[in-house]
Amino acid sequence: MSLTFSGQVALVTGGAAGIGRATALAFANEGLKVVVSDVDANGGQGTVELIRGAGGEATFVPCDVTQEAQVKALMEATLDAYGRLDYAFNNAGIEIEQGKLADGNEAEFDAIIGVNVKGVWLCMKHQIPLLLAQGGGAIVNTASVAGLGAAPKMSIYAASKHAVIGLTKSAAVEYAKKKIRVNAVCPAVIDTDMFRRAYESDPKKGEFAAAMHPVGRIGKVEEIATAVLYLCCDNAAFTTGHALAVDGGATAI
Repeated sequence: MSLTFSGQVALVTGGAAGIGRATALAFANEGLKVVVSDVDANGGQGTVELIRGAGGEATFVPCDVTQEAQVKALMEATLDAYGRLDYAFNNAGIEIEQGKLADGNEAEFDAIIGVNVKGVWLCMKHQIPLLLAQGGGAIVNTASVAGLGAAPKMSIYAASKHAVIGLTKSAAVEYAKKKIRVNAVCPAVIDTDMFRRAYESDPKKGEFAAAMHPVGRIGKVEEIATAVLYLCCDNAAFTTGHALAVDGGATAI
């Protein structure tokens, strides 16, 4: 089955590397114009250059998703560049803490919740009016398998991803009759820079991460990108309010 997109423009936050970059490249490969956004200007512009080098069309807009003025400016820049928004992948996020709940601190809590929850909320808040104005569209938010159950030693991160799923489901129901679909993708451990930072100091942690998945390995960024594109495309027109686990069977155990 080939994917069908009736829209023309996709926005990807957290697009400087990892899942965000892979998804931006995948959108471009389907012929969509892509707005790449991140706080990392060098990485974000690098994603744009990769798209342009492959013959696609893309532009970079810097944005800290915790700042409403910057999120609003991102949407305005999207309209200025391409005149519309059809698909949004709200992927910007920060990595997990590594300690028990009582060992956490307020600054860590505020940072994780600020990016992973407030950032998704602000992006949807300013994306939805654009989608309403043109009669619909699709949003995918990055949650995690940590948002589908318990996540020992990463309770704040888990709480943030549970919240993303809650925002996703609520928005999906609120705007379903307006032809706006809202879903979440829930990766398990994926081979990204974030993963390497967390596990490079102890190779045994990487082996443990692989063993968490019944398929016997961690995931690839391209596998998450494929899931995001499916949730956005016209073929998924009857799918909304769903949290899709892409996890090598981890949540089936």
